[in-house]
Amino acid sequence: MLALWAGAAWPVLADTLRVATYSPDLSRAGPGLLLRDIASGKDKQVEAVADVIAAADADVILLTGFDWDFGGAALAAFEARLAARGAPYAYRFALRPNTGMATGLDLDGNGRLGEARDAQGYGRFSGQGGMAVLSRLPIEAASARDLSALLWRDLPGNLLAGAGLSPEVEAVQRLSTTGHWDLPLRLPDGRALHLWAYAATPPVFDGPKDRNGRRNHDEAALWLRYHEGVLPPAPSPEAPFIVLGDANLDPADGADDGSPNRVQALAALLAHPALQDPAPRSTGAAQAAATQGGANAAQHGDPALDTADWPDDPGPGNRRVDYVLPDARLTVTSAGVLWPTPGDPLETAVQAASRHRLVWVDIALP
Repeated sequence: MLALWAGAAWPVLADTLRVATYSPDLSRAGPGLLLRDIASGKDKQVEAVADVIAAADADVILLTGFDWDFGGAALAAFEARLAARGAPYAYRFALRPNTGMATGLDLDGNGRLGEARDAQGYGRFSGQGGMAVLSRLPIEAASARDLSALLWRDLPGNLLAGAGLSPEVEAVQRLSTTGHWDLPLRLPDGRALHLWAYAATPPVFDGPKDRNGRRNHDEAALWLRYHEGVLPPAPSPEAPFIVLGDANLDPADGADDGSPNRVQALAALLAHPALQDPAPRSTGAAQAAATQGGANAAQHGDPALDTADWPDDPGPGNRRVDYVLPDARLTVTSAGVLWPTPGDPLETAVQAASRHRLVWVDIALP
């Protein structure tokens, strides 16, 4: 576990708390390479990501697709780049993800061991494309719950049957591609606010058995079962929570490879009475879909809700895949997607940083 205090003073927060999720594509082809690129101060993508996060000015942000290392050196170095922009984060948190975690088995059945697809979650090395949290609020790391070791077969109501896994693989295959965390933060009034953070597998790149599609569905379903109290330990019913992260799925358009659109679990989260969907949107996303055309013209979802800009022809087009879903008991004052319109001073940085766009929600503090 990594949970460090970066040395800053107690944050001075406004009347609202801005919570964000962002997939900055800060992942490299080998261990230590992300730290090298951050430390250089010359990597254009790293600098663009830092510009985007500083502009968003979130009080708490979940980063998905951020390489993990044991000592947290890359995350510390990146926080220093943010601090240099006047956007320091006093607290940071990361756990070893399932991505790149070796299983010793031939999970993809191609007769070779030790490949990226043979890890618990796709990864060329342990920690590739992990998750991290940066916060201006204290993180209660000792009370964090890591659900990432849950076996896929142990999730009640799972869709594992039909995925084509051998009994040997089923005995070790974890559900989480990257991780599922219940991470408590300490609010200024002393109460706890829990982040339920995750990053799911893309529901594509598999085959007719739709293994990734089934897994993607169940990664969202984990939070449904956790809320029901059927996964130990049960969450506290008193503490407000926020589900956030990269679900890698658009509820209106599903997968794009002809496989079944297994959107039921994500749709259930979006409509859950204990949660609220602020539907963060942007004019930039709507304009991009209209001008880019291609796959976007055939999609069913509201393009203003899109959070990722993928190739359009051929390709899946722009999709809504990143989410911040606050507890229904919290008061949302505003929400949005940081997707600038053409000519905006931040447009160049946003496009250079990542295919994903930063999603934020403002919550009134008591």
